Amino acid sequence: MKIKSLKTKKTRNEKLRYNIVNMLIYIVGIVLLLQLFNLQIVNGEEYRQTSNTRLTRESTLKAARGNITDRGGNNLVTTKIGYSLEIYKTKLDNNSFNETILNLIELLEKNKDKYIDNFPINVEPYKYTLEGEDLKEWKEENKIEENIEAEQAFEIFKQKYEIEEQDAKKARKIMAVRYEMTRNGISNIKPVTVSKNISLASVNQIEEQSAYFPGVAISKEPVVTYPYGKLASHVLGYLGAISPEEYKANKETYDINDIIGKTGIEYTLEEYLKGKDGTKQIEMSVDGTITGEYVMQEAVKGADVSLTIDANLQQSVEKALANNIKKIKNGTYGKKYNAEGGAAIVMNVKTGEILALASNPDYEPELFITGISNEKLKEYDKGKNTYNRAISGRYAPGSTFKMVVATAALETNTIKPTTTIYDTGVYPRGYHPYCWYYTEHHYGHGYLNLSQAIQKSCNYYFYELGYRMGIEPVIKYAKAYGLGSLTGIELSGEATGTVDLTKRCLEETGQNWQLGDTLSAVIGQSYNEYTPIQMARYISMIANGGKEIDVTLIKSIKLADGTQISKEQIEKTVNNKLGISNTNVPSLNLKKETLNAILKGMKGVTSEYGGTAYYIFSDLGMDIGGKTGSVETSVNGKVNGWFAGFAPYDDPEIAVIVLIENAGSGGNTAPVAKDIIKEYFGMNASKVDENTNAIPSTETVR
Repeated sequence: MKIKSLKTKKTRNEKLRYNIVNMLIYIVGIVLLLQLFNLQIVNGEEYRQTSNTRLTRESTLKAARGNITDRGGNNLVTTKIGYSLEIYKTKLDNNSFNETILNLIELLEKNKDKYIDNFPINVEPYKYTLEGEDLKEWKEENKIEENIEAEQAFEIFKQKYEIEEQDAKKARKIMAVRYEMTRNGISNIKPVTVSKNISLASVNQIEEQSAYFPGVAISKEPVVTYPYGKLASHVLGYLGAISPEEYKANKETYDINDIIGKTGIEYTLEEYLKGKDGTKQIEMSVDGTITGEYVMQEAVKGADVSLTIDANLQQSVEKALANNIKKIKNGTYGKKYNAEGGAAIVMNVKTGEILALASNPDYEPELFITGISNEKLKEYDKGKNTYNRAISGRYAPGSTFKMVVATAALETNTIKPTTTIYDTGVYPRGYHPYCWYYTEHHYGHGYLNLSQAIQKSCNYYFYELGYRMGIEPVIKYAKAYGLGSLTGIELSGEATGTVDLTKRCLEETGQNWQLGDTLSAVIGQSYNEYTPIQMARYISMIANGGKEIDVTLIKSIKLADGTQISKEQIEKTVNNKLGISNTNVPSLNLKKETLNAILKGMKGVTSEYGGTAYYIFSDLGMDIGGKTGSVETSVNGKVNGWFAGFAPYDDPEIAVIVLIENAGSGGNTAPVAKDIIKEYFGMNASKVDENTNAIPSTETVR
């Protein structure tokens, strides 16, 4: 009986617990039903209104481009925080939306801020800004008949965007923004950038008057800036708006309004310098009011690029070149010449690193980022400011070529270093050319050996070498020094020049090579054409004993996470971008007596009386090697000037190349090299003493 009683009690307890659990479940269910009733019935309308007026929209978080620094870590190109203006699609009626756009543009214009305008029709007068195939393609894309004139097309877009504004100029402002929205595909969740890098005045006014600008948002964005202004502009290059072709080929990486490297290092290393954009979400009510935002994916900054350039030296080189061009124009050296521009390069003769590279005239890269004015662009086009004379300019080398001829003559045993030749002033063979010295003094240099011939730049001596050995050895050793071939510098637009002289002669004249052609070629005229950067490699190889030179502007590339890119990978990337292959020039196994004779002659140019640059460098306080060159051009009376040298003489560190168009003589370019050398070796403290008696006469072809 006791056992039965215990079982009954246990069963009763279990039923009680079961009933309690059921009761709790019912209570929870009733609470949930009541809450659901409250949400859907009692307060349903209110919550629906809240939901409908709160939208989450995604926006791009722009990545900062990587810095470009000089070898010491000074920022040559960097980024600062700027403000961009974005517009989202809202539930405003079309007329109100257009009014908002016009008010926004007029506010920007009041504060002298630019807005993105790619609409290809101008008004007053009506005119397409596109021509030819570009206009035809645009009409096809926008379904405009081919014979439609600009004014008719304008009216078509005006109707398309339902623009009621009657003033054509104001209507066009609205149209430009609406057109940009069409191109970018604006939506409730995707904004369109209307203006970049706007002023704080615009930022403050838009934020203060946000009720008048529904759907308008201001975002922080990195803006590229050049702390040194024009410095090294031809090395750094400039950025510009991505072209339609570039955008089509890179839609996965770029937005339609992105900027992209167009020239220089900015172009070559674009894939490293461009960062990876992130994303953020913006909560905004339908009336355009932003209620909150948060980052979904952080942007990743682009890689930092360290160049071999020394900013201080680069400044000195650019200043010396610009000042000397002015002096030549002003007649400081005895006669005025309309010097049109020039280039100067400083190269480490042991490593091939470029310490400075200048092209004059230069330009302001920052102007291209937001859109350069037509007036400034015309000015740049007229002066060829963006043209990089240091790597793209092809010039006959004049007498700076004589070391090539000397190398060929000594290495082929045509002469020995001690071989003397008597200069009478007028060479008796070929077209009977004069030595430059004869035109000034009416007699020749007399007996000279090779070193003396280089020192005095005796044309007669080299005419005779050309006659004795012919042109083929000269071409062979010009190629061996890398003349006429790409150096592989990491910049687009490098030219090759001409070293296959006989081939070009046949192509241009239809005639075979003659003795007269040889006589002209051995003094650096004829079909010889080389770039200043090739000349820098050539002089560096002479200075370092004929060793191989790997020309470079890039010291290192470091990703945002600290990873360093290998030299091999950099070279592969550069070669692919520029479409070049191996550009290395192998070492020259020159005889010691060859090098000694050439170097001795180059030392005599700057250090011994009678040297063509002696009056410039006699007070330098350091022995250097050098060679002047004056080149008659196809333009009557126009003579380009060269100086090519290295320093110091006993243990060379740098090669210095200076080229000035229409300098009058090579001697007139030497003061630039002197300033550069003094700066590099710390001899240029505050005042540069120049001897302006730099052989004022034209040294015809010396």
